[in-house]
Amino acid sequence: MGILFRFSTFALMFTLFVLNACVLDDRIDTVMSTVSGIAAEAEAGTGAEAAAIQGEVVVSFDFERQSGSASNQHAVWIEDMDGNLVKTLYASNWTASGGYKSRPDSIALWVEKSNLASLSKQEVDAVSGATPRTGALSYSWDLTGADGAGVPGGEYKVLVEGTLRWKNYVVYTGVINIGDKPETVQAVAEYNYEGIDRYAALTDSATENKMIGPVTVVYTPSP
Repeated sequence: MGILFRFSTFALMFTLFVLNACVLDDRIDTVMSTVSGIAAEAEAGTGAEAAAIQGEVVVSFDFERQSGSASNQHAVWIEDMDGNLVKTLYASNWTASGGYKSRPDSIALWVEKSNLASLSKQEVDAVSGATPRTGALSYSWDLTGADGAGVPGGEYKVLVEGTLRWKNYVVYTGVINIGDKPETVQAVAEYNYEGIDRYAALTDSATENKMIGPVTVVYTPSP
């Protein structure tokens, strides 16, 4: 009789243990499902917020076409804050179509950043154009990358590179914040002068320095 009683008590305790474990598993599953749902909603919300950022960035400057050779080439592009190319807005057709091979100093920074040698003819044609005449120029960025997908909000670098004469060049850099507020910045110029065999390096008073600038960057969010 005692043995039967002890066995019944053990069976009852074991049954209660199993039932409690099942209830605990159900509660854990419920908690995990809730956490997963919250995480999914947060991720979806972040994606929706990023996709909701729409607007336009306009890069504008005066361009003074130079006489002679090895000048007038320029490029305009967008980078993220890590220095990765986001999108090219414009590049001089002569360089983009292969001129950089015979004159490697022509808008050399953009040639490297864009990995120009690997681009197809269609990709080159989409961003290049003829050398403009003297006058005011503007280039628009629709907040998309090279693949056409919208970019997330945040800070981006706007760069304008100009080959002034042979190895002499200028690079304008401005940082614009893409968000819910409009913003205007003046890009900062960095001039680099270097002579070659037949031509001395340019100076700060050189006429070629008037080729590009000043560069203004304006961001306007969509209403």
